Amino acid sequence: MSASGQPAGETRAARLSRADFSQFRPVATRWADNDIYGHVNNVICYNWFDTAVNGWLIDQGLLDPATSPIIALVVETGCAYFESFSFPEVLEIGLRVERLGRSSVTYTLGVFRAGSEVAAAQGRFTHVHVDRESRRPVAIPEPARLAMAALGHAAASR
Repeated sequence: MSASGQPAGETRAARLSRADFSQFRPVATRWADNDIYGHVNNVICYNWFDTAVNGWLIDQGLLDPATSPIIALVVETGCAYFESFSFPEVLEIGLRVERLGRSSVTYTLGVFRAGSEVAAAQGRFTHVHVDRESRRPVAIPEPARLAMAALGHAAASR
């Protein structure tokens, strides 16, 4: 371990800004989100990530949770925290596609305070698309692939 507590040779992710994201979704903290230390517990961020990604898919007409023959399962997540937040705050979750594969997609997400230009927390969220019945990986349908590609890297276009 290094002096910073990071495993030797690893560095902390660079803090992202609003300009690094092309889509934002509002989320309000709830009374129950605060833990005994008075801030939003880390597991709540993963709920927000799940809600932001699936909300975007539903809004795009790419997912009906009850009937879609292809669904996306979470296979990997991670998060770096730069600031704490607590109830009551209204935050925004920035969303972009980091990597688009044949059956998987990795999103980068940022948690932003109102008026802040830098992420208070940021994470990764990987979905694998599977057949609802067999749970076997399938290719991402073309309409979803096009929407995900359009979501893409905001930073890459700068």
